[in-house]
Amino acid sequence: MFELGPILSHVFQVLQTWVIGHGVPPLGAWILAKAIQVGVIVLLVSLIPMVLVYAERKVSAFMQARLGPMNVGPYGILQTLADGIKLIFKEDIIPIGSDRIVHILAPMVVVAPVFICFAPLPFGKGLVPIDLDIGVLFIFAVSGVSTIGVLMAGWGSGNKFSMLGGVRGAAQLVSYEVPRVLSVVPVLMFYGTQSLHGIAMAQQGRWFGVIPKWFIFYPVIGQIAFLIFLIASVAETNRTPFDIPEAESELVAGFHTEFSGLKFALFFLAEYAYVFVSSAMAVALFLGGDDGFSAGGIIPSWLWFIGKTFAIVFLFLWFRWTFPRLRVDRLMQFCWQFLLPWSIVNIGLAGLAVLLLK
Repeated sequence: MFELGPILSHVFQVLQTWVIGHGVPPLGAWILAKAIQVGVIVLLVSLIPMVLVYAERKVSAFMQARLGPMNVGPYGILQTLADGIKLIFKEDIIPIGSDRIVHILAPMVVVAPVFICFAPLPFGKGLVPIDLDIGVLFIFAVSGVSTIGVLMAGWGSGNKFSMLGGVRGAAQLVSYEVPRVLSVVPVLMFYGTQSLHGIAMAQQGRWFGVIPKWFIFYPVIGQIAFLIFLIASVAETNRTPFDIPEAESELVAGFHTEFSGLKFALFFLAEYAYVFVSSAMAVALFLGGDDGFSAGGIIPSWLWFIGKTFAIVFLFLWFRWTFPRLRVDRLMQFCWQFLLPWSIVNIGLAGLAVLLLK
C-alpha cells in the first residue's frame, strides 16, 4: 500500500539531517522543515479552489446538458488556471466612497483563517499536520473569524447593496453556526474527544464484520446529526440555496460587489476552501475518516479520505443546481425553528443512548 505519511516523514527527517550537517543549528533546521510543510499546505489549499471551480462548471454543465469549459487545455482543464491569471492581472479598483483600509483588509480577513483550518484535518495515516486535542472546537473558532471579514467587506465598500449583503452574511453565518456546532455534540459524547484524528480512529472496524462503525450508521442519532451538519455547512459556506449574502438578483453580488481582481478571487478561494474543509470534517466526524473497505489493501488511507471528501463536495455542487434560493426570512426561520430544536433533541437522544450503552 502506497502511504504518503511515512514517506513524507522520512523526507523531512533526511532534509533536517542534511541541513544540520551543513552547520545549521537544530532549532533552525526544525523551523526550516516546518516552514516547508506549511508552504506545501498553503500551496495545496490554493489549488483546491481551482479544482472545485472546474468541477462545479463541469457538474453544472452535465446537469444542464451542456459541455462546460472545453477550449483551454484538454476538456477545458486549464480554464480555471487561465481565469486565475486573468484575475491576478486585472485592475484593482477601490471605490471613492469606501473605507480604503477596511476595503483592503476584508478579503484577507476572510481568506486567512481557512489556511489554519486545514491543520487538524486527518488526511490519512501519518498525514495529520497537527493532532489537536480540541481540533473540532479549533476549526469552529478559527473559521468564525471570516464572519468579521464579510462584515468588513460590506461596510468598507461604501455601497448599500454591499452593506445589506454584509449584514445578511453576518446574521446567516452566526445563526447557522449554532445548529452546526450542536450537531457535532453527539459525536463528542460518543467518543469522548475533540480530536478529529481520534474520532476518525474510533470509527475504524465493522459491526458483524460488514457494517462500518461510522457514526452516520448509528440509528436515528447519526443520520439526524449528519443531515443538520451538512445543511448548516452549506449555509455557512454561502452556497445555494443559502446564498442570501450574495443574491445577485437582489444585491448585484452582495458583500463583494465592489471588489475586483485578486481581492475578488480571494473571496472565492475562501468559499471553495471552506467547502472542502466542511466536507473533510463531515468525513472525519461521520464517515470514519480514512477508513475504507479492504480492496486487498491496494487503496491507501489518504485516497479513501480524499475520495469520501469529494463525494460530500459533490453534494454541495449538486444542491446549487437543484434547489432555488430561500427567501431571507424563511432562511432564518428554518435555522431557528427547525434545525436548532432538532439538534437539541438529538443531543438528548445521544445522552440517553450513552447512558444505556454504559
